[in-house]
Amino acid sequence: MSSHIPSPALFFDTINAFQRTEALRTAIELDVFTHIAAGQRTPEQIAILCEASPRGIRILADYLTILGFLRKKDGQYSLGLDAEVFLSRQSPAYLGSAIDFLLTPQLREGFQNLTQAVRRGGTALGNEGTVSHDNPIWVAFARAMAPVMQLPARLLADLVGGDRQRPLRVLDVAAGHGLFGIAIATSFPNAHITALDWPNVLAVARENAERAGVGARHSLRPGSAFEVDWGGPYDIVLLTNFLHHFDEPTCTQLAGKAFAALSPTGRALTLEFIPDADRTSPPSTATFALAMLASTAHGDAYIFAEYEAIFARAGFARSEYHALPPTTQQAVVSHRV
Repeated sequence: MSSHIPSPALFFDTINAFQRTEALRTAIELDVFTHIAAGQRTPEQIAILCEASPRGIRILADYLTILGFLRKKDGQYSLGLDAEVFLSRQSPAYLGSAIDFLLTPQLREGFQNLTQAVRRGGTALGNEGTVSHDNPIWVAFARAMAPVMQLPARLLADLVGGDRQRPLRVLDVAAGHGLFGIAIATSFPNAHITALDWPNVLAVARENAERAGVGARHSLRPGSAFEVDWGGPYDIVLLTNFLHHFDEPTCTQLAGKAFAALSPTGRALTLEFIPDADRTSPPSTATFALAMLASTAHGDAYIFAEYEAIFARAGFARSEYHALPPTTQQAVVSHRV
């Protein structure tokens, strides 16, 4: 017999979870974490720099302390480790800008209409949701999410392997911020990257390539991944955070385009949220399926067996699964031969 005593705590924690979101958003917008990192410790000191009420700051900071973002002692606040690394603008790992994408009205609207999405089996945000033609949300994504993708990009570049001095031709499909191709160009000095995406999104990728010092080896192929000629042959085709937006037949179509664009010994590198076969673990990965239900018509968090089948149907000889700790994402390396 279970020793668990029924409690309403899970219900209230979940139904009120929006309060956590708004508290964190407010703290980021007011730069609370950055001001504390700079030495402001009391509500009065923090409030001056935030141009806010000391009472408002005290209540907000207490709530953030309860959540674990801050520490409080003798009426003064300091940063918890996570906040110190990820939420102070003084940190190179600052993630605060991600709210400009993660909390966009379109994404939030998808969750506000989740009941309808569950009934339909797909988003209530029109026929295609966030993957509608040339959707401006992806410019926000490219600008806001680049810091979040720095570590996954480096880990994915490591999967290329081999002689780092060899010439390498890389196609970055749905490049967005371009960081995945840029990470390879940084690690492989003779790699040339072709970034494919909508023109307004590629402008962001181009800025990032120039900033990283690889602009001379970074070219653009503007257009839809479904319509434009991918060119080739390439040694590597990157499919990063792209396939999860579509159903399996569409993923197979895109995998087929990758197969056709690769050299005979080429590989496709796919970065995704890939849950275990039970689709409920690990939680930080498996919960991504709900985001796809809310925001896309047919997207999902596919398990590795499904990706393995997708790439096999497209002609690939074999696929390998790679965990990428400490991130919540995983990679699939698919070999043409």
